[in-house]
Amino acid sequence: MENAARVLASAAALGTVFVAFPAAAQAPGACEAMEQVVIDGADVTSAREIDAANGLPAYCEVRVTARPAISIEVRLPLEGWSGKLYQTGCGGFCGILGRADSGAGVINAMRPGLEKGYATATSDSGHHGLSVVDATFADANPQGERDWGWRSIGETNRVANALIEAFYAAPASAAYFQGCSTGGRMAQRAALTYPEMFDGIIAGAPAIDYPGLVGTAFSYFLQANADEDGKQILKPGKEKLIGDEVMAQCDEVDGTKDGRIADPRQCKVDLSSIACTGESGDDCLTEAELEVVAKWRAGPRNAAGEQLYPGGIPEGSEPFWSLWLTGKPGGAPLMTPFATSFGQYMAFPTDPGPTWSPLDFDFEKDPEAISIMNSVYNADDPDLSAFIKAGGKMIVYHGWADPLVTPYKTVDWFEKASAAAGGQETLEDNVRLFMIPGMDHCGLQPGPGGISQANLDLLTPIEAWVEEGKAPDGVLKD
Repeated sequence: MENAARVLASAAALGTVFVAFPAAAQAPGACEAMEQVVIDGADVTSAREIDAANGLPAYCEVRVTARPAISIEVRLPLEGWSGKLYQTGCGGFCGILGRADSGAGVINAMRPGLEKGYATATSDSGHHGLSVVDATFADANPQGERDWGWRSIGETNRVANALIEAFYAAPASAAYFQGCSTGGRMAQRAALTYPEMFDGIIAGAPAIDYPGLVGTAFSYFLQANADEDGKQILKPGKEKLIGDEVMAQCDEVDGTKDGRIADPRQCKVDLSSIACTGESGDDCLTEAELEVVAKWRAGPRNAAGEQLYPGGIPEGSEPFWSLWLTGKPGGAPLMTPFATSFGQYMAFPTDPGPTWSPLDFDFEKDPEAISIMNSVYNADDPDLSAFIKAGGKMIVYHGWADPLVTPYKTVDWFEKASAAAGGQETLEDNVRLFMIPGMDHCGLQPGPGGISQANLDLLTPIEAWVEEGKAPDGVLKD
């Protein structure tokens, strides 16, 4: 960021707008030569040219291992480099290098930057996993936990900048970070741990308190939906029944009938209208099912009724429950393996191992027991003064209909960050939060009106803020 700040300061002094001039095309063989680049604490493992395709320019793909085990991929445009770096986070427990770029999505993906001629970079966060819900890498592995928690952010940036200077014979003039979910946590952790590293940060649906969310809240939601035998109470199939009733009662609370709930905190739902009065069936909710929904709405609490994590499952999120909360017929919801693997291998100072289940979580003592890991994983510190002092700009966005990384923690964090900065107006000089009605977790599933990650514009608003001083008013495409 220091180099970028000097460039911006010089531009401001001249009364000009910051512009990155595209670099000339690279000479033949320049990409293959990157295999010989020497980087302290890291080894280049491959370098190859990738032809232009699917809207992306031709680029040099360089893969590096930052010791001991962080796999990094850097993509360097072969011509027309913008002069800037675009770094991304990863989802879940990560472990799969470049997973977000295997499809057409934009969250945690290098695509948005590469399309604009940025050098781009990402990592697997420090381990190889069989899936993004596989946390076995952390079994008695504090180094792996640190890499996932924060170190991979800095190492990816260090390696990317070394390769940029070797390839273009010039440093990057600006650096941006984009991530959603775990990637959103990484984005906010970057602002805290590396406050001078990025000029602009985009954090989506940030899972900024993993012990509180995946440890405590997920275990609570799963226990709330388990009977005495551990079997699921609210099974797949009634999500639409509940969602339709919620929308009937809440859609117009904001004054507009549009199939979206603008703020679920303003929505008070009475589901007695769809309670079973005789035999249970697909068209009504049993007393036990109603109790599950009530507990989900209230959020995790201990025996004394004290709130253990902000809020619960938001009204309006029902269309997305089958993936995250209730599962689809014959399958478990994704919340189950997330909570299980985290509890077995990451949440506790001493890993309980593969026999542990979220049904074993003790809400009287375990929240405190797992809080020791907060410093490794979390990014919910509201003090952003170092990032603000460095001139950084950060956009945070979250779907109001997110049933996985529930939105109330993000709102709670922003309110605390506003207080720490001296008020929301002051904070918004550098950090802005946008809550999006009707959007699922990271927009992974299309919501009412088709809203999804395809509607997100993740780079244009942060560029305009950093490079032109134009503050953003949202992250959705016009």
